[in-house]
Amino acid sequence: MGNIGLILLMIIGGAVGLLSTLYLTISFPAVIIWKIYRKVRYGYKLTD
Repeated sequence: MGNIGLILLMIIGGAVGLLSTLYLTISFPAVIIWKIYRKVRYGYKLTD
């Protein structure tokens, strides 16, 4: 019975790690592209 809880914990932990990695992998380039687009389109600074 103890093994089931451990396996469940490993699956949940792995899923959380995978989701956070996917979020960071997608969000950082998206923010950079968005900032470059705003700079080209509207002339904003990249730090705004």
